[in-house]
Amino acid sequence: MPTIIKEADVIESVADSLQFISYYHPMDYIRALGEAYKAEQSPAAKDAIAQILTNSRMCAEGHRPICQDTGIVTVIVKWGQDCVLESDMSLQEVVDEGVRRAYLHPENKLRASILADPAFTRRNTKDNTPSVIHIDMVPGKSVRFDVAAKGGGSENKSKFKMMNPSDNIVDWVLEMIPQMGAGWCPPGMLGIGIGGTAEKAMVMAKESLMGSIDMAQLKQRGAKTDIEELRIELFDKVNALGIGAQGLGGLSTILDVKIMDYPTHAASKPVAMIPNCAATRHAHFDLDGSGPSYLEQPKLSEWPDVQWKPSSEAKRVYLDKLDDAEVKTWKHGDRILLNGKMLTGRDAAHKRIKDMLDKGEELPVQFKDRVIYYVGPVDPVGEEVVGPAGPTTATRMDKFTDMMLDEGLLAMVGKAERGPMAIEAIKKHGSAYLMAVGGSAYLVSRAIKGSKVVGFEDLGMEAIYEFEVEDMPVTVAVDSNGDSVHHLAPLVWQEKIKKEKLLG
Repeated sequence: MPTIIKEADVIESVADSLQFISYYHPMDYIRALGEAYKAEQSPAAKDAIAQILTNSRMCAEGHRPICQDTGIVTVIVKWGQDCVLESDMSLQEVVDEGVRRAYLHPENKLRASILADPAFTRRNTKDNTPSVIHIDMVPGKSVRFDVAAKGGGSENKSKFKMMNPSDNIVDWVLEMIPQMGAGWCPPGMLGIGIGGTAEKAMVMAKESLMGSIDMAQLKQRGAKTDIEELRIELFDKVNALGIGAQGLGGLSTILDVKIMDYPTHAASKPVAMIPNCAATRHAHFDLDGSGPSYLEQPKLSEWPDVQWKPSSEAKRVYLDKLDDAEVKTWKHGDRILLNGKMLTGRDAAHKRIKDMLDKGEELPVQFKDRVIYYVGPVDPVGEEVVGPAGPTTATRMDKFTDMMLDEGLLAMVGKAERGPMAIEAIKKHGSAYLMAVGGSAYLVSRAIKGSKVVGFEDLGMEAIYEFEVEDMPVTVAVDSNGDSVHHLAPLVWQEKIKKEKLLG
């Protein structure tokens, strides 16, 4: 007799797993990050890891999203061949109903980030569907679901190369990692797929990220296979680059490297690499026909005892009194606590601002002497002023930076580094770029005491808001001289790691 997998069981299990991973990190990640925090010697990186760990515990307690980017859902299904889905819908439709229910949950509504018609109108589907599903038929009487919610910041840093058979994989990875910048929110994991065809390698890289972090155990017992040797070599050499947490320079850029391989054509050597960010989210469950699967909640006592507090060196800045002269006193690496009113805006808002300026139309809000925060917040629930509201990757706004600074902006706040075009504009205008920690969205939202939409309301989470903030923690990433902490700090730590043999 076949095993009957009921439609309702799949829907309920998928919905439960997605809610679960929105606010619970995998505990293997938390343990590894806790060890990285203890070992970290870079003050800036240690502070960033403390924010991520504190945010993680807050989300576990409050059942709110770890990151405002609640991801695109990927589901890897191992379908037992003795199982039958009892439904008039396709498996894609059944899984998507689970996604819909999870993302529209009234007590923890998740951000809908999925856009239909991606090349043209880019319309939001409003419920984060459809998901991306990969299905393998395997022997057995049960079905295995690996469910992940992958943020755009890390997904956008995915790399692929169709190598020549004689090309060196380690050399390619070490070439790619610095090019990825910090927009993928390290420290995280690297997933690598080797072999098969182009699409097979990419799927393997994604699937490998579903594995548990076990690098410490692997290094302790020693490698037993060529793949394990490659994992250790990549782990050591990537961390020796000194990129560190959030790209601020330090000892821990990655916590693990996962690799899957598959036979390939004699003329080919496809290699894919996908990073997982500090908001790594994945869960795993089995259905055997006996009912839905519910994940077991971790104990709060399992989190490291890390309580982030603002550095005593941090300077309070009052946005309502901010002027050019004060901005010019900031130096890269300075820690700042923002207070007062700031505007928000990201991709869609910047594009619309450009279109309006090109047509000579009046903008809904003036940017002169203001600070803008690149963010797309989660909708608030209960008595929240705003939902989790961590920064989005700033480089996507690089091509608009000169235009916005011409409008009178004093500074910008976002995630990770800026590119040459933006840095040149910052230097020309004598402005600054401030970095908030990616992976601390709930922690950041607690600093937001007021929120209202002031422009482009139809854009939803991409509308222009005015936030009133109190002691919002940021770091000066690019100062008015054009000096970038993301360019300079990793070089310092790379040399320090090499000279002092900090990684053994």
